[in-house]
Amino acid sequence: MDKKKILLVDDEPDFVELIKKRLELNGYEVASAVNGKEALEMITGRHVGLPLLKNERFDAVLLDILMPEMDGLNALKAIRRHNKNLPVFMLTAHSDEEQFQEANRLGASGFIVKTADLQKEIENITSILRLSSKFHPEK
Repeated sequence: MDKKKILLVDDEPDFVELIKKRLELNGYEVASAVNGKEALEMITGRHVGLPLLKNERFDAVLLDILMPEMDGLNALKAIRRHNKNLPVFMLTAHSDEEQFQEANRLGASGFIVKTADLQKEIENITSILRLSSKFHPEK
């Protein structure tokens, strides 16, 4: 059975490295991007102003809301134009009801609130990814 491939999008390198290592230990293949623009380029295979490249196939995206260059909400909107079925889970360290509502409206699959408890965060992420793969079986 192939490993599930996750795209982790966050501008905090230490967070990305910790989560990436832990997800890989839990059997996932993980690619990362530092902002929404880079994530979108990886998903669509399009770099702004350049021809189509090989796009990557991801089983799920973990997408931070607050990032430079292209934030998570704008990235989610663009991802949904490209792929309406890709599970996209929003990551946030700040609970903002407006952002949650907007992400829901744009088609977010769920939310993960960043906490100081890394172990709990990993458990939450792996649980969500397992549930996601049950509801979105391989094609």
